[in-house]
Amino acid sequence: MVNPRDLDPAESPRTFYGAELRRLREARGLSQEALGELLFHSGAYIGYLESAARKPQKEFSERLDAVLGTDGHFKRLYALVARSRHAPYFAQAAELEAMAETICEYAPALVPGLLQTAGYARAVIRAALPFAPESDVDAGVTARLERARVLEGPTPPQLWVILHEAVIRTPVGGPVVMAEQLRHVVEVARAGKALVQVLPFAVGAHAMMPGFVSLMTFPDAPPAAYVEGPHSGQLLDDPGVVARCQRSYDLVRAAAMSPEASLLLLLSAAEDHTDADRD
Repeated sequence: MVNPRDLDPAESPRTFYGAELRRLREARGLSQEALGELLFHSGAYIGYLESAARKPQKEFSERLDAVLGTDGHFKRLYALVARSRHAPYFAQAAELEAMAETICEYAPALVPGLLQTAGYARAVIRAALPFAPESDVDAGVTARLERARVLEGPTPPQLWVILHEAVIRTPVGGPVVMAEQLRHVVEVARAGKALVQVLPFAVGAHAMMPGFVSLMTFPDAPPAAYVEGPHSGQLLDDPGVVARCQRSYDLVRAAAMSPEASLLLLLSAAEDHTDADRD
């Protein structure tokens, strides 16, 4: 985890929140543990906020103002932190992606956002928001593509993605867009930025049938899981629940095709989409 004293407060509203929390806590002579007790949280949780490893919550910010006597300072900072170009239910998970050491995802219906091309992302967003103005769709595509920059950073997360075969057979955006998308996934994998497997139709019933899951681990913070459905999502941090999600993911990983065989299947499916376009 980043040392709070190494944070650049100007980097983002969340790092500024963390820097202000540390500054005002220390000004009152309180340790992280002592402040945590006053707020009915652990000292470790205060540390996560100060290092920007966790996103503050509105109720916590209000209690913090009351305990430190900061006259609404943290409530106002929270309003800045809460702003995001992502859907509200996904915003915190998107921020955690950038801090994760490992990300393991199972995708039953869509190519995950970190691997999407612009054309594919546009088709997905437009299908979900058929009446939205083009500017809103453009903003959504931009936000989605910017998430993928985490794979280009100096310390990118280890990304492991399992795609159900339904993902690669469904021509999202049409055959040309879909062929481009599948080849992009292969390029990312062969560049060593992700490990990709395909779960074939022939497997039948499996442990992750309920839906999408993203499992994230961090250098010095507890692991988390993000699950998503239509227009909703939930970030899970209960250790027992996250562990069960991990076990289910491991079962699916064991049933999936090998990484090399999966890439060959992706290329074959891309050719199938290309042939469909020619027809």
